[in-house]
Amino acid sequence: MENADIEGAWARVPGETARWLHDLDPDHCYSGFEPPRNPDSAWLLHAMYAWEEGLVTTTHDDVHQSVLGAGLVEPPDPAGEAPGDVGDLLEGAIVTGTELGRSGDPGAGWRRLRWRELARGFGEPAVPDGELPGNRCLRQGHPAGSWSAAIRPPAEGCLDRESWHRLIGVLLRHSLDGAATRCLAYYCPLVTADWDDETVLAGRLGDAAGLYDHPAMASCPSDLWAEDRSWVVYCDWDLWGTKVVGPTSLVQALLDDPGLEAVRLPWTR
Repeated sequence: MENADIEGAWARVPGETARWLHDLDPDHCYSGFEPPRNPDSAWLLHAMYAWEEGLVTTTHDDVHQSVLGAGLVEPPDPAGEAPGDVGDLLEGAIVTGTELGRSGDPGAGWRRLRWRELARGFGEPAVPDGELPGNRCLRQGHPAGSWSAAIRPPAEGCLDRESWHRLIGVLLRHSLDGAATRCLAYYCPLVTADWDDETVLAGRLGDAAGLYDHPAMASCPSDLWAEDRSWVVYCDWDLWGTKVVGPTSLVQALLDDPGLEAVRLPWTR
């Protein structure tokens, strides 16, 4: 779907249409609203990839420091900035390798690395008890903060492109009106940088795959839901996982889909 078609298919509607989600989760307005598990839920783990020729001990931060040392990129210049500005924050920061926002299959030479596969090698669960899918998971894969340069770790804040398209396909099969299902998409201020007005778009589920590349956004929606609220998709800007709430039949379909990596996290609300 071309950019003009995406913008034409999704119209801006009043922010009040997301008020019910705010009421369910009043503390998360800046990074997305988490709906409670009702009646069921699963988390989609954002995809990661490994270099097919094997892992290396060199990290993404090592690569960054080498490039910086060779003068191929300019270091941040905090001169003239007040303490606490971006320059101060970047100085000495570790490059983790984790992307923020959209991500996808990097192409030739890379293979999908399942969370369960990596966790099994470490002898730990993919998502530890009591945790959400995020930077506290798979800690042995990034013990000092930065991942091996031979791994593309899960993106933060946005489901990967391939999983988004798979998800929309499952939702189409489990929505009574199929492609004609009316939907709403909320984008949090950390995506839009609009701190004054709630950004909500309305459209059809049949056009939801194209939302991934909406030209005005850097991410998939923070929340996407059917107008009848039969299911809700929640993607927190700070997490490596996307929560889907809805009927058990929908959740089970996500768990069974070979193109997705989904888990139930019973300790989440």
